[in-house]
Amino acid sequence: MFSLWGSTLIAGCLGLSWGVSNFGHSATIGGFLDLEAHLLRFETFSQATAARTLESAAELSSCDTHSQRVLLLMEIPLADAALRSGDSREFERRVRSMEERTRNILSCSPRDSFAWLMAFGLETQHGLVSHHSFELLTTSYETSPNEAWLALRRMTVSVPLVLMAPAPVQSKILDEYQNLIRHRFVDIPARTYLNASAAIQALLQSRIDQLDPLSQKIFSTELERLRS
Repeated sequence: MFSLWGSTLIAGCLGLSWGVSNFGHSATIGGFLDLEAHLLRFETFSQATAARTLESAAELSSCDTHSQRVLLLMEIPLADAALRSGDSREFERRVRSMEERTRNILSCSPRDSFAWLMAFGLETQHGLVSHHSFELLTTSYETSPNEAWLALRRMTVSVPLVLMAPAPVQSKILDEYQNLIRHRFVDIPARTYLNASAAIQALLQSRIDQLDPLSQKIFSTELERLRS
């Protein structure tokens, strides 16, 4: 049985709703670094390409972190498709696969911030929103490099749960949201704002109001664009 948090994980980690391209060409194992570069820019691959790549990658080392990250990012839209179609068996199979891949990455690279974020998202999609799940998110923050691709995904996964987070974690979530806007990454924060509940919007707005006037104006303009 899966929960509604599953869609939060899927949208957040890949940004599927905002993919700017859809690649139909076949992917080869030798080109994983190139695939990773596309995926980290929120580009997406066709489901057929993703499925073929996952099937052909069975022999890859679990400690090949870059390749395993690609496989995680490719498996998320397949889980999303199963979730949207109501195929719970396929969705749960994909989730189990991602959980195993995440555990393998962390066993080889315990400071992989993206894997800790995946662990958080996968735990909460089971409906397990607890102190332990927020510890997973905290570890993602603590091991995080200063990279926008990761912050954007983490923000999208964490903001819907911000009201449930302990105060120190809530502060981290809001700080990251605010910093993304300050550094002109406004599209996905604006979409997250529009999709949030009134209570979460009020919390986000309290941080938006602390930004400099230009940042506030740029964000407001993006909201207007998305609403039109």
